[in-house]
Amino acid sequence: MAHLTRYYMYKKLHILFGESIKGEILGVSGIDNFRQLIDMNYAELKEINYPEVDMHYLPYEDNTFDYVISDQVIEHLYDPQKAVDESYRVLKKNGIAIHTTCFINYIHPCPRDYWRFSNDGLRYLCRNFSDILCCEGWGNRIAIMLCLISDRFRFMRIPETMWSIRHLIANYNEAIYPIVTWIVAKK
Repeated sequence: MAHLTRYYMYKKLHILFGESIKGEILGVSGIDNFRQLIDMNYAELKEINYPEVDMHYLPYEDNTFDYVISDQVIEHLYDPQKAVDESYRVLKKNGIAIHTTCFINYIHPCPRDYWRFSNDGLRYLCRNFSDILCCEGWGNRIAIMLCLISDRFRFMRIPETMWSIRHLIANYNEAIYPIVTWIVAKK
């Protein structure tokens, strides 16, 4: 069960992919919320963590992976364009990159915190891909206010009960107030 600021994003990504992700998958830094999408009977998952493995210089051959997933990583990279280009390089033809990041968020060094990305910024970073399958954001003024009051609200779990106030807030999206943004791009 995802927390407030990521619930909607993971739900939308799960809807986009419908069935399971299969093939060679590179997961960068904490992709636990993608695990239920990955069919481990037909997937080989290689997990790495930034900064131990530098996303600017991925240690893999060209055209190695069917998917590259970086979840809340690119805001911590000094050169996000280089990292996105590296994800492109290691993808096979028609491979899919999934990059999630934040927009309205407090500074959280890991080890550094350099950037915030709008949908337009993510599209620009992925301009060399052949197709943008999805580029969205989630947030609303209520969630922003709650997150400013306390991190407890940011990390509160969202129940699947449709009429829960937490569920309603987590599914309410005002596109001009994104807390998180994400892009799915095809090589």
